[in-house]
Amino acid sequence: MPQMTMREAIRSALQELLNTDPSVFLMGEDIGAYGGSYAVTSGFLDQYGEERIRDTPIAESVLVGAGIGAAMNGLRPIIELMTINFSLLAIDQIVNHAAKIYYMFGGQQPIPLVIRTVSGGGAMLGPTHSQSLEGWYASVPGLKVVCPAFPADAKGLLLAAARDNNPVLFVEHQGLYRIRGDVPTGSYEIPLGVSNVVRAGKDVTLVAYSRSVHVALEAAEKLAEQGMQAEVIDLRCLRPLDLDPVFASVRKTNRACVVEEAWRTGGFCAEIVGAIQEHCFDDLDGPVMRVGSADVPFPYNRTLEQAAMPQPEKVVEAVLATV
Repeated sequence: MPQMTMREAIRSALQELLNTDPSVFLMGEDIGAYGGSYAVTSGFLDQYGEERIRDTPIAESVLVGAGIGAAMNGLRPIIELMTINFSLLAIDQIVNHAAKIYYMFGGQQPIPLVIRTVSGGGAMLGPTHSQSLEGWYASVPGLKVVCPAFPADAKGLLLAAARDNNPVLFVEHQGLYRIRGDVPTGSYEIPLGVSNVVRAGKDVTLVAYSRSVHVALEAAEKLAEQGMQAEVIDLRCLRPLDLDPVFASVRKTNRACVVEEAWRTGGFCAEIVGAIQEHCFDDLDGPVMRVGSADVPFPYNRTLEQAAMPQPEKVVEAVLATV
């Protein structure tokens, strides 16, 4: 299999969709002449033209609202919001309209809309550009939330999201665009709501999504140096949420730690911890631990920013506290 960066894998998925489905079009800020804020759509305007690659004003509410209207009229728009932080300007459109219309119309009006956006810290972009808000959206029925950690998953999940008849928030971490990985050739899809065991182990279960999967894998390497074999599970989607592999793993390892980049207070990891306690209480040999970001606005200073974010050493510390 050829290797691709995350950026290249997402780009490949978008090209496949544009090439095979005339109802697909892209719409967003700077995605045309500029090539996208993260260079994913570089050259698309020349290749597909203005009808299918639509640059928009900086008006997130209008952008998402127009996407909902297009989806209601037979198109399959893929909207790009520059960061998830800016999705707050369109939260009424996302939560009260995109996520509700299919249900409110008795299943007669699907909303095949994908909202691509960028989450997370680590790039020294300051408090208003570094938040991880995907867990907020994952609490909304009617909205699907996808958070890939690897290039192959990004492509397969994006293809599945674009062919789904429900609105999907597709969340890309700004720190993962350059990571490389094997990506299958040809067309393929990865079903939404299927978690993946990315490292087998017998002593502790580490649960994560997006960039935090890589933090968990690094922590697993450090734990291996101390004689502990950690199993790492990549959730891939927060809604629909597949916890069966997590429960199966915890019943084997008897210990668990959940890792995410969102703030620890009110974070999505608390939902996973609660589910593990509910379904695996008798299997646990210690408390389910969680590692999230510090409850502070993300600092601009790199040293402070890294200190605020989950790091492998913090995961190791949390795991060893359960032994």
